[in-house]
Amino acid sequence: MKRVKIYSDGACSGNPGPGGFGTIIIYNGVEKCISGGFEETTNNRMELLGAISGLEALREPCEAEVVSDSKYLCDAVNLGWLESWKARGWKKADKKPVLNPELWQRLDSQLSKHKVTFTWVKGHNGHEYNERCDKMAVSEYQKFLKGSI
Repeated sequence: MKRVKIYSDGACSGNPGPGGFGTIIIYNGVEKCISGGFEETTNNRMELLGAISGLEALREPCEAEVVSDSKYLCDAVNLGWLESWKARGWKKADKKPVLNPELWQRLDSQLSKHKVTFTWVKGHNGHEYNERCDKMAVSEYQKFLKGSI
């Protein structure tokens, strides 16, 4: 299996509000950047879409490390929340529906295709790739604030 690193971040101006995500995929020293924005979204949706977009861009099953500053995203996978939500029909332990189930399902689909590990990094702390992803994410939502889209 090919080994790739995926760095991702999401950002939102207001929550909800205009938002964006930025993702950098690195394979054999080559970088591919992906970003996108939405006029009305939430920070958690953007964090999820950053990781999902990176995984969906892979053309074959890979061993991927997703690096994110989202504890929500990393903990959902690393602590088994995602598996529990899925087993309960996309409901949390309190029986309330999981927020953004369609995104969690997309992520789950990618986890079945690839061997994925999630690594949390502290955001806005000088991590080169996290900072770059954040800049892409902010740039995406700023397009909506400026009215250029």
